[in-house]
Amino acid sequence: MLKIDSHQHFWQYDPLRHSWISEEMSAIRRDFLPGDLAPLLDQQGIDGCIAVQADQTYEENDFLLGLAGQHDFIKGVVGWIDLQAPDIDEQLQHLQGFPKLKGFRHVLQGEADRQLMLRPAFMNGISKLDKYGFTYDILIFLDQLPYAAELVRRFPDQPFVLDHIAKPDIKGQQIDEWRNGITELAQYENVCCKVSGMVTEANWENWDNKDFSPYLDVVFNAFGTRRLMYGSDWPVCQVAGTYAKVAELAEYHTQALSGAEQELFWGGNAAQFYKIN
Repeated sequence: MLKIDSHQHFWQYDPLRHSWISEEMSAIRRDFLPGDLAPLLDQQGIDGCIAVQADQTYEENDFLLGLAGQHDFIKGVVGWIDLQAPDIDEQLQHLQGFPKLKGFRHVLQGEADRQLMLRPAFMNGISKLDKYGFTYDILIFLDQLPYAAELVRRFPDQPFVLDHIAKPDIKGQQIDEWRNGITELAQYENVCCKVSGMVTEANWENWDNKDFSPYLDVVFNAFGTRRLMYGSDWPVCQVAGTYAKVAELAEYHTQALSGAEQELFWGGNAAQFYKIN
């Protein structure tokens, strides 16, 4: 069974560039590079990973593609591009020349304009991605789920994936509004979902596998096993646990799946979505 971690990050820590890493997240205020991740993947029997941008610069693409060129286990890169740029076509045409660059992401969760994704200039950029074979990762908070549903509705041929199940308030056990938003988004077949980033939304010091059951029941019912993929969100997950504990959490919630369904969840869906051979 091919196993892929569909969502992790690398960085050389810089206090200005990574200002989102708050004081309470001091455990990850250091460099995290392929040499740190490789043994963790090996311990869990994971064959490869997708490196996702943590910095909204073109230099980030160069940095991640450089690492991917040096390490075969980095199967793909989700980079960053200014989707609102007037020369978006030319940029995408150029970036098409890098086979390990699979798609793009913008940190929509941090934007003051909660509906930025529905601006005409932003949607113009989204409209170009499929032509060049690129995917799009949707990084949002709960309040943006209705806008995300509208975005994916407008571009039925564009492959989208929702990061971190849209970050519900697991610690506060809030679920109703999030469930409604997830159910609405999942009705569009062109969007998948990463089962990732959940432990950082729970009580960092004291969570249990069962805390996530209500939320995972929602995403499995909404998306089904053909549109869900495992992601660790390493090293961010280390503020609330270890790589092994995050993998065990996913194993706990997928143990009842059939062998074929487990193959899809642990690697097959990510391989298909990101076009990994």
